Amino acid sequence: MMEAKIRKPAVAGQFYAGDAQELRHDLKECFQQCKASPLEHVQAIIVPHAGYVFSGITAASAFASIQPDAQYEHIFLLGPSHHVYLDKASVNVAASEYATPLGNVPVDTALCKSLLAKSDAFTYNNRAHDSEHCLEVELPFLQYHFKKVAPIVPIIIATQKLSILQEIAHVLQPYMNERNLFVISSDFSHYPAYLDAKWVDGLTKDAVMTGKAEAFVKATLHNQELNIDSLATSACGEAAIATLLMMTEKDTNIHPHHIMYCNSGDSPYGGKDRVVGYHSFVFTRDEEKSVESQEEAKKGKLGNEAKSGFSLSDEDKKLLKEIAYDAIKTTLEGKAYHAPSHLPEKLKTPCGAFVSLHKHGRLRGCIGHFGEDTPPYETVYRMAKAAAFEDPRFPKVNITELPDIDIEISVLTPMKRIHSIEEFQLGKQGIYMRKGNRAGTFLPQVADEVTWTKEEFLGHCAQDKAGIGWDGWKTAELYTYEAIIF
Repeated sequence: MMEAKIRKPAVAGQFYAGDAQELRHDLKECFQQCKASPLEHVQAIIVPHAGYVFSGITAASAFASIQPDAQYEHIFLLGPSHHVYLDKASVNVAASEYATPLGNVPVDTALCKSLLAKSDAFTYNNRAHDSEHCLEVELPFLQYHFKKVAPIVPIIIATQKLSILQEIAHVLQPYMNERNLFVISSDFSHYPAYLDAKWVDGLTKDAVMTGKAEAFVKATLHNQELNIDSLATSACGEAAIATLLMMTEKDTNIHPHHIMYCNSGDSPYGGKDRVVGYHSFVFTRDEEKSVESQEEAKKGKLGNEAKSGFSLSDEDKKLLKEIAYDAIKTTLEGKAYHAPSHLPEKLKTPCGAFVSLHKHGRLRGCIGHFGEDTPPYETVYRMAKAAAFEDPRFPKVNITELPDIDIEISVLTPMKRIHSIEEFQLGKQGIYMRKGNRAGTFLPQVADEVTWTKEEFLGHCAQDKAGIGWDGWKTAELYTYEAIIF
């Protein structure tokens, strides 16, 4: 029988301070500068694993999003292999503890061994762990932030094969619950120039935010096709991130949040000619609810249709999707568009709508109309064409892109004037503000993509959308609305 041992630090004094007092000081600085607030029910995080002088603040921002007194039974650590290729995932069954300058972190060796017994996709290779830094650098953050660190399960994923990643995800899936935390270790773009890194890391971020493994993998492949000088990879922990998304993408109770981005060029110790990108993400889980509460929440996500007095059936939504697609397709083909001959009465009731186009998980166009002067079938037709061919932020959609375009429609309920932000329900309602001849809006679903407070939500809308300055919302006319999103 293999004798368990303490795994000694491999990169203390290199990636982070080897002295405990100095390390605590560095961690304190990282957490003080990250400006992140704790979120409820954190299920997983994605964090960088570079030297703390480059990525420490970005990493701290994800850890700071977890309640310090959160009690987990296990912390699963997943990261890439920098030293060995195995076509498997290596679980450290040989270590009883991981040592850092701040003390030792226990390993649940029994759980580690059980993973090996569950599938041939798991193995143990000491070379994958002994000198690997990607999991080790996360431990001091856990030790500094948590009142008590739960036993860890260290997993190095040393393969890129999707079939094996799916098997790994299948085995780990039962542990993806509120009792456990998953920490995914990954840096992002490697070695492009500073501005190129910001561009490609933005594309990758958008793909992660879709919550879909396929969108993420497609984005990394697409990034390589862009022929960006010196780009070696979009994410060194691609396999670990893909595994996480495979576990979470079908769980509608889990939601991704982007927390922070920087690259090594932002550090006084890094140049801007060749940089590495760093993102932090947090995945939160909705509280467990009764069946009745879940049904109510589902209704709310669709824009509280019953309350607004306006609803759409599944067939209505399907028809509107077809209208949007045909509007783009017939325009590209130079053909005349003919509306369906038989339309449900609901699709003849005037209302506003937005049409958003996404390609490989990244926004490709979005145009909307608030006026309640046209029926939704006509509004969707016009907005689909406008999103494809008139959004000034993007080139016109071409025929070769059409198979890769995903369409999202938001049918809007009537707007309601409010006189206090206490009347605004963040995450449930969209905001429309108007001051003089300037106006701007954020759809309800924007709140799912950010971690802003209500005031920050309004400030960004005023500044970024309406162009009336950060505090412009305080003197603007404010309106709320809900959306049926599909």
